[in-house]
Order: sequence, then C-alpha cells, then structure tokens
Amino acid sequence: MRIALLGGTGDIGEGLALRFARDTSHELLIGSRDPEKARDAVADYEDVLESHTDDVDIKGFANEMAADRADIVVLSVPPYHVGDTVDAVADSLDSDTVLVTPAVGMKGDEDGLHYHPPSAGSVTELVAERAPDEVPVVGAFHNLAADVLADLETDLDLDTLVVADDDAAGDTVLTLAGEIEGLRALEAGPLANAAEVESVTPLVINIAKYNDDMHDVGVKWV
Repeated sequence: MRIALLGGTGDIGEGLALRFARDTSHELLIGSRDPEKARDAVADYEDVLESHTDDVDIKGFANEMAADRADIVVLSVPPYHVGDTVDAVADSLDSDTVLVTPAVGMKGDEDGLHYHPPSAGSVTELVAERAPDEVPVVGAFHNLAADVLADLETDLDLDTLVVADDDAAGDTVLTLAGEIEGLRALEAGPLANAAEVESVTPLVINIAKYNDDMHDVGVKWV
C-alpha cells in the first residue's frame, strides 16, 4: 500500500514517516509544495532510519504527484493550510483514496492552548466539506506528540482515536495505525464526533506545559 504524507516535511509528517517506515512495509511518499524540499526530507529520514531498519521505501514528490500515486493520503499540514491543500490535490483524489487528517485548530494565550475549531465544527469536518464527494475522509493521529513520534528511541504506549463515516475507510486507518509499534487505534464514531477528539489535543499540550516531568503527553484509554 502507498501512503502519501502531504506536508510530510513538517513535525507530524516527520514523526509519522519515521514510524511508518520503521514499523510497516508500506511505500511512503513524502509530499511538499516544493518537491526538492520533499526529496531533502527523504534523505534526512533515510539517515535516521539507517540504524533502525534495513528496508526503507520512501520517496519525495510534489503534493499533487504524491496524492495521485497513493492509496492513503495524510494531510500532515497545519490546520490553516488544510483547506487549500485539499483544493490543490482534489483532482488527484478519487473514491479509492482514503483521505486522513490529524490537524487540530488551536489558539494560544498566556494560560495555554485552547481548542479553536473552524465553522464546520472541526478540522476533520472541514476536510470532508472541501474534499470531493466520493473521497472518504478519516480523522486520526490527532493527540500524538510529534516529538515523541520522531524519536525512534522512545517506545510508544499510546492510543489514537479514529473517526469516520465510511466504515471501510475507517477500518483501513484503524489497521494502518495499529501497525505502528506501541500505538493502539480505537474507534470513536462518525465524523460528527471529531470535535470531541480534536479538543483533547490542547488539553494534553497544556498538561505538558504545567508539569515539568511530562514534556510529551499522550493519551491511553483504559
């Protein structure tokens, strides 16, 4: 299976790329608006992975080309770029493509970060509004710390919540997420529940802010 990480040169893109490359056998396509930047990121990721796995299948492309070649497209871009990114790659998506978004709208003040959803209700629902009608959208990987994902010396023991209206697409992402070592994927219902899932992200960041011994907080549901 081919996984495209659009904006895969950023923090969450790097973390997911390294974990997918080390823990799964899927082909990874790193996307960027600048294909040269994508190829530079691939070289950096390969250097990191060299001491962790002998089998790396990762390439760099412009976002549109990466999306066109992929079975799963992950929008690993900041929330304020999500809509424009979907618009830019819309012609590269079809009903066989699963579109995944981990983005969360937040705003900060002196007290910390606060959930700041778009008018659609959540970033996940915004993606569903902007994506072509036939493209299934799934929300996942919202509450994971990018620094932890990118540190392959750190063993994960975390959960990620998955929301989807399309059962088959949701199952695909649940399976994919579960292939990352130490990550458990749990169903959290339809896209209408995305706001509740996304709102956990500023909470865990604030916990890290106010507790010196909890720099990178994650969620484990028991």
